[in-house]
Amino acid sequence: MLTIKDLKVKLEDEDKQILKGVDLTIEPGTVHAIMGPNGSGKSTLSYVLSGKGGYEVTGGSAMLEGQDLLEMEAEERAALGLFLAFQYPVEIPGVGNMTFLRTAVNAQRKARGEEELSAADFLKEVRAKAKSLKIDADMLKRPVNVGFSGGEKKRNEILQMAMLEPKMCILDETDSGLDVDAMKLVAEGVNALRSEGRSFLVITHYQRLLDHIKPDIVHIMADGRIVKTGGPELALEVENNGYADILAEVA
Repeated sequence: MLTIKDLKVKLEDEDKQILKGVDLTIEPGTVHAIMGPNGSGKSTLSYVLSGKGGYEVTGGSAMLEGQDLLEMEAEERAALGLFLAFQYPVEIPGVGNMTFLRTAVNAQRKARGEEELSAADFLKEVRAKAKSLKIDADMLKRPVNVGFSGGEKKRNEILQMAMLEPKMCILDETDSGLDVDAMKLVAEGVNALRSEGRSFLVITHYQRLLDHIKPDIVHIMADGRIVKTGGPELALEVENNGYADILAEVA
């Protein structure tokens, strides 16, 4: 699904290397989690894969189903099946949530050569998926994320993911700022989307999210590299002992 080899990235406007040779392979239908200290490069990895500006790739490659992500514009990556759920979803005043969702869904369907959803079909589908995420009709009518609580913004991101049906889903600290109940709702939404043809990369600081979204593989990232990989027990080790012992092993 996703193959990253020796990816090196620096900030565009200054000579600061952030990713220093990331290697990562994610197979179809699997859930990978990345944990690591602040400043280790986790969010930068998600931004570079999704096509956010401000970064310069200085080496390596990133392929999604054999296609070079780094040569594509952000919208082309999205049409290919890449989705990023932000740590801090932005508000878009003046743009209705329903309009935004329908435009995004139909743009991707068109890019894939599929028929666009009619207004009636879209309404039926979005209402059903919103109900499962406990998003009320009023939220759908409001501008995108405007006046939403932290939990509502994150649920809205998962609704977007459910409607777009991407192949490769990146969740950048989706648990940030959520209480236990909101986190469970978001995790249930993610788990409902797990399938053999869809993979997830979950970036998080905390084991608590991984109690609800069970990863197949856990990676530890430090100083711009993945320094250790293991099973779900690796996240528990971090939860119990912190990063010090792991970082000492690879120093």
